[in-house]
Amino acid sequence: MISVVVVDDEALFREGLVELLGAADDIDVAGQGANGREGVDAVLAHRPDVVLLDMQMPVMNGLEAMAEIRRSAPHVAVIVLTSFQYDEYILPALRDGAAGYLLKDSSTDELRRAVRVAAAGDAILSPAVTRQLLDALGGRLPQPGPSVTDAVDALSERERDVLGCVTAGMSNTQVARRLYMSETTAKSHLAHAMAKLGAANRTQAAIIGFQAGLEPPS
Repeated sequence: MISVVVVDDEALFREGLVELLGAADDIDVAGQGANGREGVDAVLAHRPDVVLLDMQMPVMNGLEAMAEIRRSAPHVAVIVLTSFQYDEYILPALRDGAAGYLLKDSSTDELRRAVRVAAAGDAILSPAVTRQLLDALGGRLPQPGPSVTDAVDALSERERDVLGCVTAGMSNTQVARRLYMSETTAKSHLAHAMAKLGAANRTQAAIIGFQAGLEPPS
C-alpha cells in the first residue's frame, strides 16, 4: 500500500483529490494539509511514501515546505501540483528534487500513475508541463556548445531514442513500453546518456535533448 499526504490550500480540490486517490486499492491517504506548515507536520507525523504538494499556499509556500521535507524526510517523494503549465516555481522545484510535476487538471489515471511511479523511485513529468517548460525556456537557454553537441552525436542510437522519449516527458515505464525494452534497460541507457552529456538530473538531460531536437522515434 502506498501512503500519501495531500497538501493544498483549496479545500474543494484537496478533498476531491483525497477521494480520488483513496478510491484506488493500492493508495492510502494518510494525511493532508491546507498550507505548507500543515503539510510538513503531516509528512513528519505520517512518514508517507509520496506527498502531493501545491506551490502557492499561505503560511509557508510549497518550495519552503519542500525544502523542509527534503531535509527531514528525504525518502518522501514530492509531486508538485500546479494550475499553471509554466510558473515561477517549476525550475526551483525540479532543481530541488521534486519527483514529479503535474497540472491540477490531470486525469485521475494520470494522478494515480504519478503516485505509483514516484513511490517506485522514478520521476514523472506531465508531457504538457515538460513541453511548456522547454518551450518557455527555449528562448533563454544558451545554444549548446561544441562539447555538448559532440556528446549528443556520440550517443548510441538507443541512448538517443531513450533521451528523445524523456524529452517528451515520458516516465521510465512509458519509455520502456515505447521502445520495447525492460525498465532496467531504459534506465541504463538514460544513465549512460546522462553521463556522456554531463547532465546532473533528468530535467537537465531533457533540456539538452530539446536543444538537440531529439524526439521519440516514430
